[in-house]
Amino acid sequence: MTHSNEQARDDLLERVRRLNEIGIALSAERDKPQLLEQILNHARALTGADAGSVYLLDSDRQELEFALVQNDTLSLHLGGTGEPVDGQLPAVPLYREDASPNDQAVVVWSVLNDRTANIADAYREQGFDFSGTRAFDRRTGYHTRSVLTVPLRNHEGNVIAALQLLNKTVDGEIRAFDEQDRDLARSLASQAAVALTNQRLIDELRELFDHFVQVIATAIDAKSPSTGAHCRRVPEATLLLAEAASESGDPAVRDFRFGPDDYYELRTAAWLHDCGKVVTPHHVMEKSTKLEGIFDRIDGIGDRVEILARDHEIRQLREALARQPGGSEALQEVDRASAERREGLNQDLEFLRRSNTGGEFMTDEDIARIEALAHRRWTALDGTQRPLLDTNEVRNLCVRRGTLNDEERGIMEGHMTVGMQMLEQLPFPRHLQRVPEYALGHHERMDGRGYPRGLTRDQLSIPARIMGIADVFEALTAPDRPYKKPMPLSQALTIMGRMVEDGHLDPDLFRVFVDEGVYRRYAEQQLDPRQIDEIDTDRLPGIRRPCNPRKEKSPWPGMNASTATRP
Repeated sequence: MTHSNEQARDDLLERVRRLNEIGIALSAERDKPQLLEQILNHARALTGADAGSVYLLDSDRQELEFALVQNDTLSLHLGGTGEPVDGQLPAVPLYREDASPNDQAVVVWSVLNDRTANIADAYREQGFDFSGTRAFDRRTGYHTRSVLTVPLRNHEGNVIAALQLLNKTVDGEIRAFDEQDRDLARSLASQAAVALTNQRLIDELRELFDHFVQVIATAIDAKSPSTGAHCRRVPEATLLLAEAASESGDPAVRDFRFGPDDYYELRTAAWLHDCGKVVTPHHVMEKSTKLEGIFDRIDGIGDRVEILARDHEIRQLREALARQPGGSEALQEVDRASAERREGLNQDLEFLRRSNTGGEFMTDEDIARIEALAHRRWTALDGTQRPLLDTNEVRNLCVRRGTLNDEERGIMEGHMTVGMQMLEQLPFPRHLQRVPEYALGHHERMDGRGYPRGLTRDQLSIPARIMGIADVFEALTAPDRPYKKPMPLSQALTIMGRMVEDGHLDPDLFRVFVDEGVYRRYAEQQLDPRQIDEIDTDRLPGIRRPCNPRKEKSPWPGMNASTATRP
């Protein structure tokens, strides 16, 4: 074997070895722009091309879009790690306006026919229209000669992209791409198509998963109109606080750093934080008054009060008529007594209506009054004497805070147990392994008196504690709850500060929430402007500020968030 043949064989073996290494590298790359750049870099290195482009097929718009453009002679680098290619080069349509194939463009011909095009000299080629190439050359001073275009097919045999190489250069001289170049480019294109397909499938599965998660959250919000967009807004507040904590100079979160994958994991957890509510009975989720079930029973009590008033009036009339049949003075006395009685009963009914709303704390005197009212009797149509309030109504009206009784609160809190069962059954991939931990921690308390696990602050991660603050803040400030007025920021932060002092919320993260202005950024995005009032943050309860220098900024400084309470 001659020296030249040995050299050719060694060159070929070296190319094959590099091709194998390239395949391994492409299969490991997860960033799409980096993947495209590797494809073009390796293709040019294997074939000696001075320039090249990668086109991606947009099947919806039936056109080829420039994804990457490189040209060493012109020092041009668009896409990938270079300048953005968007808007600088127009897409190439696959079809003309009359629906005929635009196959005079070599890249379109290659894609539509699924064939490799190898052209020795673009200026002498008669089969294709290179007017656009010549215009580019005139504009830049470049001279395009040899062209190699290879389609990229996915696992289903469909063309998804195209690789185009220009001007094979050997020792400063432009030559035509030879058969070996064509074979290597096709082999690389095959590996590149697999890598691009895998990347696309990963992206599509991730998009499907994201939308599925959001569909669950949307369904929960739709199930409970009174909580509106809670499952959508909590992620916004959560990510805003996570970003602030990651960039804060507060010494308590000095070592807390979040990257893009961490944000994605936390956002997923935030979207799923109330997934257990999918099984919570509607009448419990929607219980806006103490006596509400399928309907609000306060109206039935109102009817009974009306019956009591009429019963009294009828008794008085009968007694009067028995003493003085037809006597006007007796009737006037009945009217006065009936009016006084009706006024007293109306006051009692108004008190019951106020007690039913759950808006104020019920005192011992209030409860005693409800129990006394329960002993009053009214006469049914069959003549039986019945209590004004039955046992269940007394039990619900005597709830001291909120509208839920102990059994209903247990049902509501049970959504966390169901959520735990749901999330712990899901086979989350490694990059989402902490989703259950984050999602299930938003009802835990720093003192260990929360649920579902009764974890303490030291047992909860920072993201889980962040979600607890976000969940409470959204519930307090929600502008669309029909059972309460929108709460101003000053009132919400005061309540949260007291929750910090009560061992409910994390003091360090609440301080970051306030000092970094997270509450205000969220309010400007999500709340009614009338809720945004002036706040003296130095006088808020629960705030204790250490004096420490700021830490270095987060390595992801541009990262943006793109989130009395019911359980």
